[in-house]
Amino acid sequence: MGDGLGDRVGDVPDDALLTIGAFAARARLSAKALRLYDRLGLLAPAHVDEATGYRYYRAGQVERARLVALLRRLDMPLARIAEVVRADGDRSAGLLDAYWADVEARVAGQRTLVEYLRGRLTGRDSDVYGKFVVETVDVPEQVVITETRHTLADELPQWIGASLERLEEAARGCGGVTAAPFVVYHADVSAESDGPAESCVPVA
Repeated sequence: MGDGLGDRVGDVPDDALLTIGAFAARARLSAKALRLYDRLGLLAPAHVDEATGYRYYRAGQVERARLVALLRRLDMPLARIAEVVRADGDRSAGLLDAYWADVEARVAGQRTLVEYLRGRLTGRDSDVYGKFVVETVDVPEQVVITETRHTLADELPQWIGASLERLEEAARGCGGVTAAPFVVYHADVSAESDGPAESCVPVA
């Protein structure tokens, strides 16, 4: 490998090869994390020595490694991180926006639950139920394509996003999407109950 290999952590050309230890120091990640990212296809080494099994990374891969680390700080699942880092430009930003919208929706629901539980634990009546208004409305008949799955609450946002993406792709062959997608819950979806839930996309 010649002069391309080294442990120096200073400024080096992007195409220079670094040992896993040197690369981990530059990326501010552990060697264990880098091995995991390799197994998951998030960040593969640029070279693996066939004789020793040692892994080497290009200095230019540091930016991607740091991106993965920052996304993990958002508690983003590794599967979704893989989608973000493999996408380009606006597409990757859109995936990030979709994930964060899921997070904010979940936190909003948890905030309401905390308020209710606080009322129960302190013996005070909670007005949480007064915040919900249930209405029944009639809508025109429409044709939809759907996908149904049994899923627990912590997996629900990721599944909805992926499911609607698949359905919207399929809708292009059915005349296109004609109205806003929606989700039908056939039973409770929580930490203990897995629905099922049904993603629906109206089509022509």
